[in-house]
This record gives sequence, structure tokens and C-alpha cells, in this order.
Amino acid sequence: MGLTSAIIMASSATTSRYLLNAPNPSFSPRLSFSKICNLSLNRCRRSSPRKKSYRRVCCSQVQIEEGTDEEACELVNGAEVSIGEGSDTVPAYLLSAVKNNNGTGILLLSDVFGFEDSCTRDFAYRIACNGYNVLLPDLFNGDPWGKERPKSSFEEWRATHNQIATKNIATSIKWMVDEFVAAGISKKLGIVGFCFGGGKVIEVLAEDDEGCFGLGVSFYGTRIDPSVAAKVKVPVLYITGDEDPLCPVKVVEEIERENVGGSKVVVFKGRGHGFVHRPASVEDDTDAEEAFTMMRNWLHNGLVVEKN
Repeated sequence: MGLTSAIIMASSATTSRYLLNAPNPSFSPRLSFSKICNLSLNRCRRSSPRKKSYRRVCCSQVQIEEGTDEEACELVNGAEVSIGEGSDTVPAYLLSAVKNNNGTGILLLSDVFGFEDSCTRDFAYRIACNGYNVLLPDLFNGDPWGKERPKSSFEEWRATHNQIATKNIATSIKWMVDEFVAAGISKKLGIVGFCFGGGKVIEVLAEDDEGCFGLGVSFYGTRIDPSVAAKVKVPVLYITGDEDPLCPVKVVEEIERENVGGSKVVVFKGRGHGFVHRPASVEDDTDAEEAFTMMRNWLHNGLVVEKN
């Protein structure tokens, strides 16, 4: 089942219970929370000394105390939301910047470890800190890949979960179109993905006949087919490392030669798979920061500036 047909199926099941209104989105979550978002990357593996700053969250009305380092962090509201109904329900996290919310929706697609993985969720917070509303859906119906599973069973797991992910992505897209585009909050959506999700970014954009998305970012997307990428009509930022066997440089370079949709390819020397959202060394951290900045500028220039 392709993405287009999946979206059609999702249309009847998707509800719009969490309408967002820029600049301060409001929604009716099952569970809401607030988080102080530190703009320094990496926080899932190591911590490093940094200047302390403090904020206090007061009930549902956010009050920011004096003494906060405003350039170092941004307050983000988050909620667990359910998209769709019955057996088609897709759990997701919705993360929205409280200050300077630009009204733009970003769909973030996880790697095989799922939407509850701390590294992916921290990255989602960080995107939201820059003024966005980020939807991070459960692609695998509560059954992500786990490192404790035998590697020999991965292909079987992937085969059964790939179509689940396609269907859940379609439901998520339908919800975002209803909440952001149809409501007049955002003209175009953005889509970002890692690894498995990075590959799905290309599939989604290749079948985006309605023009819902203004651009995409694919971090070391796996199993990208250049012939599928050739169908993408919007700019995509491809980021990978030259030591990543799961996202071969020759594949993204082929896409770059075709200059598909005004896309850009950035290859980091010496970096392997997952270095942006799972940095494992000081060197990874440095390049991860640069890659995040590239993504941030890509989203801002293509969605926020264009919107204004």
C-alpha cells in the first residue's frame, strides 16, 4: 500500500481534537508537560559542565523567572496526543514552543528505536525550541526495534513494521494538514527523519501530490532509492557521514548530481551512522552541532522566511 492510498484511508479515521493556534498553540492532551530545553546537543549520552539557568513553570500559565539565560534555552510545552480512532489510533508527542512560536508544523520520523527513545525525543524538543510545533508519532504501534533482539530477526521485523509505519505516517500527515494547513496556521509543513525515518522522508515527499510539505531533511536515511528521490519536487537536505554503511555516500551523491528539487547533500568526514542524534564522541558532538545548525537554517529559510 502506497502513501497516497494510506492517506485516503486515514482521512476517515483522523480527528482534529487538538487544534493549534499560533503563536501560542493550545490543545487538549491526555498528558501535558513542560520542559526546559537546553539548546546544546547531546544530552542522551553525556553531560558537560555549563552555566546554570533556571525557569519555573507555574500551572498552565507559563511564567519565566528573572535570571534565566534566554539565549540558552526556550520553554516548550508538550502533550501526548492520540490521532485517529479505534484500531487506527496513533499515539504521538506534540511539542510546541511557548515563546516565539512561528506556527509552522514539523513532522519528525524516528529511527527504528521508536518515538519514545530519549535521543529522538530530545532532538524533537530541540527543534521545538526554535519556534516550531513538532509532531513525533509512534511509527510501530508500540513495538519498536530493540537492541536486545537478535540481529538475525531484524529483516523480519522490518518487513512486518514497514507498512505499519507507512499507515501511521499517513494518519499523522492528515492530522497535521487539518491542524496547520487547513486551519490557515501554516502554508507548508516540514518533515525531518533519522535513519529509517530519514528514508521514509523521501518516500513521503515523492508521493506528496497535494504539496503539503515545503521541504524535508533526511539524516542518514536508510534504503533510499535514487529513482524515488527523483520524484521529489521540494528541496531536501541530506546529511550523512562518509563512514556510514547504511546511507552510502554514492547514493546521496547520485541524488546530488541530479539536483533533485534544489536539494543539498552534506557529507561529514569520519562520521558514522546516527552521529547527529546519537553522538558518541567529542568529534561527533562538534559535527552534530554543525549539522543541527544546517537543519535549523534550512527549516527557517524554507518555511518561516518563505511563509512571511
